[in-house]
Amino acid sequence: MTVSRGRTLVRALVAFALVAAPVAAAVPAVAAEAAPLQSGGVINFGCATSGKMHCLGKAIRSPKGAGPLVTSTPVGYGPAEIQAAYNLGGLHSGGRTVAIVDAMDAPTAEADLAKFRAARGLSPCTTASGCFKKVNQNGAASPLPAGDYGWAEEISLDLDAVSATCPDCHILLVEANSPDTDPLMTAVDTAAATPGVVAISNSYGGTEDSTILAADAHLNHPGIAVTASSGDSGYGVSWPASSPYVTAVGGTTLKKSTSTPRGWTETTWNGSGSGCSALEAKPSWQHDTGCAKRTVADVSAVADPATGLGVYDTYNSCGSSAFCDLLLSLGLAQGADGWVQVGGTSLSSPVIASVYALAGNSVTSGSYPYAHTGSLNDVTSGSNGSCGGTYLCTAGAGYDGPTGLGTPNGTGGF
Repeated sequence: MTVSRGRTLVRALVAFALVAAPVAAAVPAVAAEAAPLQSGGVINFGCATSGKMHCLGKAIRSPKGAGPLVTSTPVGYGPAEIQAAYNLGGLHSGGRTVAIVDAMDAPTAEADLAKFRAARGLSPCTTASGCFKKVNQNGAASPLPAGDYGWAEEISLDLDAVSATCPDCHILLVEANSPDTDPLMTAVDTAAATPGVVAISNSYGGTEDSTILAADAHLNHPGIAVTASSGDSGYGVSWPASSPYVTAVGGTTLKKSTSTPRGWTETTWNGSGSGCSALEAKPSWQHDTGCAKRTVADVSAVADPATGLGVYDTYNSCGSSAFCDLLLSLGLAQGADGWVQVGGTSLSSPVIASVYALAGNSVTSGSYPYAHTGSLNDVTSGSNGSCGGTYLCTAGAGYDGPTGLGTPNGTGGF
């Protein structure tokens, strides 16, 4: 094929995609961003942002265009790597439940979870077996919210992260009607009221404003660990991570290493959120001196998409075909159609929630790790932005903003 004829074919494909897009949109979904935002070699999920909160996941971008790199075979880290890196191999939760709170519906969530677990050698986790349950923000099986391709990718990330970290954990997915504070906090309350739930992960965030102090009450559930992603835009604070009732989870770049006894190295992921809250009071268990109010984060885990988890997601606007995959890679369709390598503090939050489930302690807020720092891997290098070179944006020995007290070394810190 000559170059000119090849270009003609590409133009024809793109033109067809643009014409076909309104037809594909007939698949139930609320409006998401037309094309995910690019950030170097990664893209945002494109979650609907009609409300205050946005999801905090990112995917590896396709070299073909503005969409995600989707493959037919597993990519990225899986359960073996997550468990090895954080010294979790051979541990069991005894069937404790991790709740995932997200906005909107992922219609293919259970089927995609089944594919992930089968491909990664994990036992099934289904509605029929009682291992998996999906409900709306009020705890009912129906009606569910409208579907959204970006939030569905976020949900796949959260479900697969729990599975990778704690294979025998039960999973409760609570879907809020919209990415607004009130529906999401209703979903958190529903999760907390569900028997068996020991940890609740929140992989979303928004700017601090005058409403957050009243909303904090919905995150205060004694005996249940509530985790929240610290953010994906580098130095800066988001809520609910800044709430004193949650464990704020920052992010790292996790790499295998033959030169360390651990077999892994971790540095600050430059997208990890951190900083000093403008509104939230400092918890009694935080003693850093450079912030008079609540400091973010408390702990951390892998978040860099370049060293991220491979997840399986098939909810998209174009079906299942090679042509759909092309449209997805070009950013002309929404969602995913197979395996995607992902990260963001959307990954680190459910990882830490699952470690809490493995630990089995009845904890409240992020105080527990502060009294058990010896069971954490201290992350001592890397930065997520400019803050005058202080610990609020620069990792160092002991506590720092981007990575908190460090990452799990077994469950002793949780």
